[in-house]
Amino acid sequence: MNGSTGDIADDFYHRFKEDIQLMKTIGLDSFRFSISWTRIFPNGKLTGGVNQLGVKFYNDLINELLSNGIKPFVTLLHFDPPQALEDEYGGPLSPRFVNDFVAYADFCFETFGDRVKKWVTINEPNMYAMRAYDFGSFAPGRCSQCHAKIVKLYRKKYKEKQKGEIGITTTTHWFEPKYRALPSSQLAARRVLDFMFGWFAHPIAHGEYPESMRSLVGDRLPRFTEEQADLVKGSIDFLGVNYYTMYYAEDAPSTARIFAATNPSYSTDSRAIQSSTYMSKTNYSNC
Repeated sequence: MNGSTGDIADDFYHRFKEDIQLMKTIGLDSFRFSISWTRIFPNGKLTGGVNQLGVKFYNDLINELLSNGIKPFVTLLHFDPPQALEDEYGGPLSPRFVNDFVAYADFCFETFGDRVKKWVTINEPNMYAMRAYDFGSFAPGRCSQCHAKIVKLYRKKYKEKQKGEIGITTTTHWFEPKYRALPSSQLAARRVLDFMFGWFAHPIAHGEYPESMRSLVGDRLPRFTEEQADLVKGSIDFLGVNYYTMYYAEDAPSTARIFAATNPSYSTDSRAIQSSTYMSKTNYSNC
Protein backbone atom coordinates (compact mmCIF):
# COMPACT_ATOMS: atom_id res chain seq x y z
CA MET A 1 0.00 0.00 0.00
CA ASN A 2 2.81 2.42 0.82
CA GLY A 3 5.32 1.16 -1.73
CA SER A 4 7.49 -0.72 0.77
CA THR A 5 9.50 -3.71 -0.46
CA GLY A 6 11.72 -6.35 1.06
CA ASP A 7 14.71 -5.24 -1.00
CA ILE A 8 16.40 -3.91 2.14
CA ALA A 9 15.77 -5.89 5.31
CA ASP A 10 18.13 -5.83 8.31
CA ASP A 11 20.95 -4.75 5.93
CA PHE A 12 23.55 -6.75 7.85
CA TYR A 13 25.89 -6.64 4.86
CA HIS A 14 26.37 -2.89 5.32
CA ARG A 15 25.65 -2.53 9.04
CA PHE A 16 27.42 -5.52 10.60
CA LYS A 17 29.81 -3.29 12.57
CA GLU A 18 26.86 -1.59 14.27
CA ASP A 19 25.30 -4.97 14.99
CA ILE A 20 28.53 -6.28 16.48
CA GLN A 21 28.67 -3.31 18.82
CA LEU A 22 25.15 -4.19 19.96
CA MET A 23 26.28 -7.79 20.52
CA LYS A 24 29.20 -6.56 22.58
CA THR A 25 26.97 -4.25 24.60
CA ILE A 26 24.63 -7.06 25.64
CA GLY A 27 27.56 -9.35 26.44
CA LEU A 28 27.52 -11.98 23.70
CA ASP A 29 30.69 -14.07 23.55
CA SER A 30 29.90 -15.81 20.24
CA PHE A 31 27.92 -15.20 17.07
CA ARG A 32 26.63 -17.88 14.75
CA PHE A 33 26.27 -16.88 11.12
CA SER A 34 26.08 -18.69 7.80
CA ILE A 35 28.31 -18.25 4.78
CA SER A 36 26.33 -17.98 1.56
CA TRP A 37 27.84 -20.49 -0.87
CA THR A 38 27.03 -18.38 -3.95
CA ARG A 39 28.50 -15.26 -2.38
CA ILE A 40 31.81 -17.15 -2.51
CA PHE A 41 31.31 -19.27 -5.66
CA PRO A 42 28.63 -17.48 -7.75
CA ASN A 43 28.30 -20.48 -10.07
CA GLY A 44 28.57 -23.05 -7.29
CA LYS A 45 32.06 -24.24 -8.24
CA LEU A 46 35.62 -23.09 -7.71
CA THR A 47 36.19 -23.50 -11.45
CA GLY A 48 33.43 -20.95 -12.05
CA GLY A 49 35.40 -18.26 -10.26
CA VAL A 50 35.61 -16.74 -6.79
CA ASN A 51 33.76 -13.60 -5.77
CA GLN A 52 36.50 -11.69 -3.98
CA LEU A 53 34.02 -9.13 -2.63
CA GLY A 54 32.20 -11.95 -0.89
CA VAL A 55 35.43 -13.29 0.56
CA LYS A 56 36.34 -9.80 1.75
CA PHE A 57 32.97 -9.38 3.47
CA TYR A 58 33.37 -12.58 5.49
CA ASN A 59 36.99 -11.76 6.34
CA ASP A 60 35.92 -8.31 7.55
CA LEU A 61 33.03 -9.80 9.54
CA ILE A 62 35.22 -12.43 11.22
CA ASN A 63 37.94 -9.91 12.05
CA GLU A 64 35.43 -7.42 13.47
CA LEU A 65 33.90 -10.10 15.69
CA LEU A 66 37.27 -11.20 17.02
CA SER A 67 38.43 -7.64 17.65
CA ASN A 68 35.38 -7.24 19.90
CA GLY A 69 35.95 -10.46 21.81
CA ILE A 70 33.21 -12.41 20.01
CA LYS A 71 33.94 -15.87 18.60
CA PRO A 72 32.63 -16.65 15.09
CA PHE A 73 30.52 -19.82 14.86
CA VAL A 74 30.13 -20.55 11.15
CA THR A 75 27.58 -22.63 9.21
CA LEU A 76 28.49 -23.70 5.67
CA LEU A 77 25.04 -24.52 4.25
CA HIS A 78 21.82 -22.94 5.50
CA PHE A 79 18.95 -23.74 3.10
CA ASP A 80 20.66 -22.14 0.08
CA PRO A 81 22.26 -24.71 -2.27
CA PRO A 82 23.38 -23.00 -5.51
CA GLN A 83 20.73 -22.79 -8.21
CA ALA A 84 23.45 -23.31 -10.83
CA LEU A 85 24.14 -26.81 -9.49
CA GLU A 86 20.41 -27.54 -9.38
CA ASP A 87 20.16 -26.57 -13.03
CA GLU A 88 23.26 -28.50 -14.07
CA TYR A 89 22.66 -31.89 -12.47
CA GLY A 90 19.76 -31.74 -10.02
CA GLY A 91 21.68 -30.27 -7.11
CA PRO A 92 21.79 -32.22 -3.84
CA LEU A 93 19.93 -35.19 -5.35
CA SER A 94 23.01 -35.97 -7.45
CA PRO A 95 26.15 -37.65 -6.07
CA ARG A 96 28.08 -34.95 -7.93
CA PHE A 97 26.85 -32.42 -5.38
CA VAL A 98 28.99 -34.03 -2.69
CA ASN A 99 32.27 -33.19 -4.41
CA ASP A 100 31.20 -29.61 -5.14
CA PHE A 101 30.12 -29.12 -1.53
CA VAL A 102 33.43 -30.53 -0.29
CA ALA A 103 35.35 -28.17 -2.61
CA TYR A 104 33.39 -25.18 -1.28
CA ALA A 105 34.00 -26.27 2.32
CA ASP A 106 37.70 -26.79 1.58
CA PHE A 107 37.95 -23.22 0.31
CA CYS A 108 36.22 -21.89 3.44
CA PHE A 109 38.46 -23.88 5.79
CA GLU A 110 41.56 -22.70 3.96
CA THR A 111 40.43 -19.07 3.79
CA PHE A 112 38.78 -18.53 7.17
CA GLY A 113 39.86 -21.44 9.33
CA ASP A 114 42.85 -19.68 10.86
CA ARG A 115 40.30 -17.61 12.81
CA VAL A 116 37.12 -19.72 12.82
CA LYS A 117 37.29 -22.54 15.38
CA LYS A 118 33.68 -23.73 15.30
CA TRP A 119 32.18 -25.06 12.07
CA VAL A 120 28.70 -26.39 11.31
CA THR A 121 28.43 -28.32 8.05
CA ILE A 122 24.65 -28.10 7.54
CA ASN A 123 21.85 -26.33 9.35
CA GLU A 124 18.81 -28.50 10.09
CA PRO A 125 19.37 -31.31 7.57
CA ASN A 126 16.02 -32.87 8.48
CA MET A 127 14.28 -29.77 7.12
CA TYR A 128 15.77 -30.41 3.68
CA ALA A 129 14.02 -33.75 3.65
CA MET A 130 10.74 -32.92 5.40
CA ARG A 131 10.09 -29.40 4.17
CA ALA A 132 11.49 -30.00 0.69
CA TYR A 133 10.40 -33.45 -0.39
CA ASP A 134 7.37 -34.05 1.86
CA PHE A 135 5.87 -30.55 2.12
CA GLY A 136 7.53 -28.74 -0.79
CA SER A 137 8.28 -25.50 1.06
CA PHE A 138 12.09 -25.63 1.42
CA ALA A 139 14.99 -26.09 -0.99
CA PRO A 140 15.74 -29.80 -1.53
CA GLY A 141 18.78 -31.67 -0.33
CA ARG A 142 20.44 -34.86 0.80
CA CYS A 143 22.90 -34.38 3.57
CA SER A 144 24.49 -37.36 5.31
CA GLN A 145 27.31 -38.09 2.86
CA CYS A 146 28.06 -34.39 2.30
CA HIS A 147 28.36 -33.83 6.03
CA ALA A 148 30.49 -36.90 6.65
CA LYS A 149 32.95 -36.21 3.83
CA ILE A 150 33.37 -32.58 4.85
CA VAL A 151 34.12 -33.65 8.42
CA LYS A 152 36.62 -36.20 7.12
CA LEU A 153 38.33 -33.48 5.06
CA TYR A 154 38.49 -31.08 8.01
CA ARG A 155 39.89 -33.68 10.38
CA LYS A 156 42.50 -34.88 7.90
CA LYS A 157 43.66 -31.55 6.48
CA TYR A 158 42.87 -28.77 8.95
CA LYS A 159 41.95 -29.83 12.48
CA GLU A 160 45.47 -30.37 13.81
CA LYS A 161 46.88 -27.06 12.58
CA GLN A 162 43.76 -24.92 13.05
CA LYS A 163 42.68 -26.44 16.39
CA GLY A 164 38.99 -26.17 15.54
CA GLU A 165 35.88 -28.31 15.92
CA ILE A 166 33.21 -29.33 13.44
CA GLY A 167 29.69 -30.60 13.82
CA ILE A 168 26.16 -30.38 12.50
CA THR A 169 23.03 -28.58 13.70
CA THR A 170 19.75 -30.44 13.59
CA THR A 171 16.31 -29.48 14.83
CA THR A 172 13.61 -31.18 16.81
CA HIS A 173 10.52 -30.72 18.89
CA TRP A 174 10.11 -32.61 22.14
CA PHE A 175 7.24 -35.07 22.40
CA GLU A 176 5.33 -36.18 25.46
CA PRO A 177 2.68 -38.93 25.51
CA LYS A 178 -0.77 -37.39 25.21
CA TYR A 179 -2.19 -40.04 27.54
CA ARG A 180 0.66 -40.59 29.97
CA ALA A 181 -0.78 -43.74 31.54
CA LEU A 182 -1.17 -45.48 28.17
CA PRO A 183 1.87 -47.46 26.97
CA SER A 184 0.72 -46.89 23.38
CA SER A 185 1.02 -43.11 23.84
CA GLN A 186 4.42 -43.50 25.49
CA LEU A 187 5.67 -45.53 22.53
CA ALA A 188 4.14 -43.06 20.07
CA ALA A 189 6.08 -40.19 21.64
CA ARG A 190 9.32 -42.16 21.30
CA ARG A 191 8.57 -43.04 17.68
CA VAL A 192 7.84 -39.45 16.68
CA LEU A 193 11.09 -38.35 18.33
CA ASP A 194 12.89 -41.07 16.37
CA PHE A 195 11.36 -39.83 13.12
CA MET A 196 12.28 -36.19 13.75
CA PHE A 197 15.47 -36.16 15.81
CA GLY A 198 16.74 -39.72 15.58
CA TRP A 199 16.50 -39.69 11.80
CA PHE A 200 19.68 -37.61 11.69
CA ALA A 201 21.21 -37.97 15.15
CA HIS A 202 21.05 -41.78 15.28
CA PRO A 203 23.21 -42.42 12.16
CA ILE A 204 25.86 -40.02 13.48
CA ALA A 205 25.99 -41.96 16.74
CA HIS A 206 25.36 -45.50 15.51
CA GLY A 207 25.84 -45.60 11.73
CA GLU A 208 22.21 -46.51 10.98
CA TYR A 209 18.68 -45.17 11.23
CA PRO A 210 16.56 -45.80 14.35
CA GLU A 211 15.02 -49.26 14.57
CA SER A 212 11.49 -47.82 14.56
CA MET A 213 12.14 -46.13 11.21
CA ARG A 214 13.69 -49.24 9.70
CA SER A 215 10.74 -51.31 10.85
CA LEU A 216 7.93 -48.98 9.76
CA VAL A 217 9.38 -47.51 6.58
CA GLY A 218 10.86 -50.75 5.32
CA ASP A 219 12.38 -50.83 1.85
CA ARG A 220 11.55 -47.18 1.19
CA LEU A 221 14.18 -46.16 3.73
CA PRO A 222 17.66 -46.06 2.14
CA ARG A 223 20.25 -48.32 3.72
CA PHE A 224 23.78 -47.23 4.52
CA THR A 225 26.49 -49.33 2.94
CA GLU A 226 29.16 -50.49 5.35
CA GLU A 227 31.50 -47.82 3.97
CA GLN A 228 28.86 -45.10 4.33
CA ALA A 229 28.01 -46.17 7.88
CA ASP A 230 31.67 -46.03 8.89
CA LEU A 231 31.99 -42.57 7.32
CA VAL A 232 28.90 -41.12 9.03
CA LYS A 233 29.30 -42.73 12.45
CA GLY A 234 31.14 -40.42 14.84
CA SER A 235 31.32 -37.57 12.31
CA ILE A 236 30.88 -34.76 14.86
CA ASP A 237 32.92 -32.99 17.48
CA PHE A 238 29.68 -31.45 18.74
CA LEU A 239 25.96 -31.65 17.97
CA GLY A 240 23.90 -28.49 17.69
CA VAL A 241 20.16 -28.68 18.38
CA ASN A 242 17.67 -26.00 17.38
CA TYR A 243 14.75 -26.57 19.73
CA TYR A 244 11.53 -24.65 19.21
CA THR A 245 8.60 -26.21 21.08
CA MET A 246 6.97 -29.46 22.24
CA TYR A 247 3.95 -31.49 21.22
CA TYR A 248 1.95 -34.39 22.54
CA ALA A 249 1.84 -37.69 20.68
CA GLU A 250 -0.60 -40.57 20.67
CA ASP A 251 -0.84 -43.83 18.79
CA ALA A 252 -2.62 -43.48 15.45
CA PRO A 253 -6.10 -45.05 15.39
CA SER A 254 -6.80 -48.01 13.13
CA THR A 255 -8.30 -45.84 10.39
CA ALA A 256 -5.16 -43.71 10.26
CA ARG A 257 -2.99 -46.83 10.14
CA ILE A 258 -4.97 -48.15 7.18
CA PHE A 259 -4.51 -44.80 5.45
CA ALA A 260 -0.78 -44.85 6.21
CA ALA A 261 -0.43 -48.31 4.69
CA THR A 262 -1.92 -47.16 1.39
CA ASN A 263 -0.54 -43.60 1.43
CA PRO A 264 3.01 -43.92 2.75
CA SER A 265 4.87 -40.70 3.45
CA TYR A 266 6.96 -39.07 6.14
CA SER A 267 3.74 -37.61 7.55
CA THR A 268 2.16 -41.03 8.10
CA ASP A 269 5.07 -43.43 8.62
CA SER A 270 5.43 -42.93 12.37
CA ARG A 271 1.86 -44.19 12.95
CA ALA A 272 1.39 -41.42 15.51
CA ILE A 273 -0.77 -38.33 15.87
CA GLN A 274 0.75 -35.08 17.11
CA SER A 275 -1.17 -32.33 18.89
CA SER A 276 -0.73 -29.38 21.23
CA THR A 277 -3.48 -30.62 23.54
CA TYR A 278 -2.81 -32.64 26.69
CA MET A 279 -5.30 -35.15 28.08
CA SER A 280 -5.02 -36.10 31.74
CA LYS A 281 -4.34 -39.69 32.63
CA THR A 282 -7.94 -40.16 33.78
CA ASN A 283 -9.59 -38.75 30.65
CA TYR A 284 -9.64 -41.36 27.90
CA SER A 285 -12.94 -40.32 26.35
CA ASN A 286 -11.32 -39.37 23.05
CA CYS A 287 -9.12 -42.44 22.70
